[in-house]
Amino acid sequence: MHEDGTAYGVVSLDEARKLREETGLDLVEVSPNAKPPVVKLIDYGRYKYDQQKKANEQKKKQAKTLLKEIQFRPNIEQHDLDTKLKRAEKFLHQSDKVKMVMQFRGREMAHRDQGFEKFKGIIEMVEKLGAVVESPPKMMGNRIITILSPDKKAIKQILKDRKREEKLLAEEAAAGNPDGAESQESATE
Repeated sequence: MHEDGTAYGVVSLDEARKLREETGLDLVEVSPNAKPPVVKLIDYGRYKYDQQKKANEQKKKQAKTLLKEIQFRPNIEQHDLDTKLKRAEKFLHQSDKVKMVMQFRGREMAHRDQGFEKFKGIIEMVEKLGAVVESPPKMMGNRIITILSPDKKAIKQILKDRKREEKLLAEEAAAGNPDGAESQESATE
């Protein structure tokens, strides 16, 4: 078969070589196990280029999952915890895995059981943000480590619920809040 689609049918090896010389193309074996083997007359350089291009396109379509790490301390303040939870949510929504580490230092080691309970609570909060525990929390030296991966269905549902909430809030703001209107009137009197 010629690269423009012209089929030559079953030809001898000498005829195929003659066609190759006339067209200036290469004979490429497509099906070596067929009887007789199937070959094509194509520009081999162009064929290799097209194959590489297809492989690159498929690589681009594959999701690249990264492992992001977030570190906690046992006595973390609420504001810092909220910030780290937002970062974990961002990573999960980008389809990255999250490695959560709680590190104990000095006297904190005496209260590992309390730290472990707090860490479990943090994991539950992250699960509500759309994560699945890939490896359960383990104590390794002075650290507790766990890995969470994104749950695509849960994340989709969370995003859908947020859009619905934002839409309702926007509709309420556009309609005007009747309670807010009364309080403004009484304030001017």
